[in-house]
Amino acid sequence: MNRRNSLVLPVAIFFVPLTIFLADQSVGAATPKITTVPVPADGKPMAAKTDAEGTIHLVFDTADGPHYVRSQDNGQTLSRPVPLVDPASGKPGLEFGISDLAVTAEGEVHVALSNNAWKLKLPQEEWGFFYTRVRPGEKAFSPLRNINHKPSEGFSLAVGEQGTVTAVWMADKLYANVSHDGGKTFASMVEIDPVLDPCNCCTTSSVYGADGRLAILYREETNNERDMYLALWDQTENKVTKSRVSTTPWKINACPMTYYSVTRSGDGFVAAWPTKGQIYLARLDASGALKSPNEIKTPGSNGMRTGVLAIAATEGRTLVAWKKDNQLGWQLYDDRGRPSGAPGLTQSAGNGVAGVLARNGELILFR
Repeated sequence: MNRRNSLVLPVAIFFVPLTIFLADQSVGAATPKITTVPVPADGKPMAAKTDAEGTIHLVFDTADGPHYVRSQDNGQTLSRPVPLVDPASGKPGLEFGISDLAVTAEGEVHVALSNNAWKLKLPQEEWGFFYTRVRPGEKAFSPLRNINHKPSEGFSLAVGEQGTVTAVWMADKLYANVSHDGGKTFASMVEIDPVLDPCNCCTTSSVYGADGRLAILYREETNNERDMYLALWDQTENKVTKSRVSTTPWKINACPMTYYSVTRSGDGFVAAWPTKGQIYLARLDASGALKSPNEIKTPGSNGMRTGVLAIAATEGRTLVAWKKDNQLGWQLYDDRGRPSGAPGLTQSAGNGVAGVLARNGELILFR
């Protein structure tokens, strides 16, 4: 039996996806296809990833709490939802929401969650970074664990080689808890670099690069200049470099409470973020430097703490997606950073954005 496919999940859910064809401006390139797929149980999409075999893993919030499904046929069908929160972790009035998702090549699923413990005036150690995982062959997610026992925000997860899982978060500064055994245990928190000065009510997005360094996209707040930076953390040498990603300045005497994303693309990365309510895109090399044409202004706009996603596609293309007022929008760009076709728009509940490059080359967005 293939161990990667041995996770036991109930009967699949069938639906009819909406497929949109776009004319690609790249010379000789095949016409790309973007498919939007409804989320089960009237859920709100939060994050999606694929593993090495092309299985799609999706997490989403519902009225009954956060759930997980997977698809092994490029999003044509989804498994029956599995809850992320175990019954023992529940308390009256306590609600958990999904912050991030990371998936290993072998199909291990790692999820970061936040809660409303602050609103219920529970002890501050319960306001922290909560984590759960499911490994191939397991039928349910592990009981929730509080990783840092500290009031904190901006949770993200990244998985590296040989069982490394890094949980990144903010509490005035940028911190991490690192696991070297696939999330079974996490070491004590460490400050990534005292020089980094994150905008505390925004978020973080993190992913391992091709060279093994951890890339962390975050917004600075020094002198109220809310610029976007990419920090590259060599965890072996404990060395950090940072480079400015945004070029449009934004000086504001308040945290704008924005979300954004960075994704690996070949040897480099693609990143998307909002500045002054407008969504921007950039392609970055392995060192975090901007590639031509540098910062790209997209047709997208965002609201407070609404999702933004960049997906590296085939032939050097990039799909940018955003959420505002319960509407999911997107724009495809070619390998030169030029728009391919018209922007797309569809109804989608919630503030999150979830999408993947499927095994068959299609781009899938969940709505």
